[in-house]
Amino acid sequence: MITRETYYFPRPGPENTDFCLGLLEKAVGLGYQHLVVASTTGASGAQAVQRLEMAPGLNLVVVGHSVGFKGPNIDEFQEENYKEIVRGGGRVLKATILTHSLDTSLAEMFKGSAPTLVIANTLRRLGQGLKVCCEIVMEAVDAGLIPEEEEVVAVGGTARGWDTVAIIRAAASKRFMKLSVLEIWAKPRG
Repeated sequence: MITRETYYFPRPGPENTDFCLGLLEKAVGLGYQHLVVASTTGASGAQAVQRLEMAPGLNLVVVGHSVGFKGPNIDEFQEENYKEIVRGGGRVLKATILTHSLDTSLAEMFKGSAPTLVIANTLRRLGQGLKVCCEIVMEAVDAGLIPEEEEVVAVGGTARGWDTVAIIRAAASKRFMKLSVLEIWAKPRG
């Protein structure tokens, strides 16, 4: 039997990032090697590299939005954070959000819904951060940066900063139904 504590934040948001960084350190101490974290600007990812001091064998993947997510040719990921992450031994992936881009475009044009939007909104019932955790793990697997079927520590958030930490059995987006949320270590209640 595995016993873990789960932490519930009173509110989502960046004020929870430092606590989530502590949980990331705890996960590394427990032997987890594959870490996937969301970071729109790269700031949280750079903080993770600094705090973890990237021990040998540690695989940190920082996932940002695709270029153009906020508008044509806009890259939200800041160059200095990119350099800090790579210099510190982490890897950066700027990826299309699996449950967003194409289907959102079609749903807006045709005034309907699409399967990935249903999946996104279903995952949001458990929290925006947990939806993000599931997406970034699949994106990292799809890019070949995380091995499939491994237990991965995923960290995400609601808008800015981190407020969700989960252990996920990784799967490629093509095998979404094999993705499994094994543990939730922290999330906001609201």
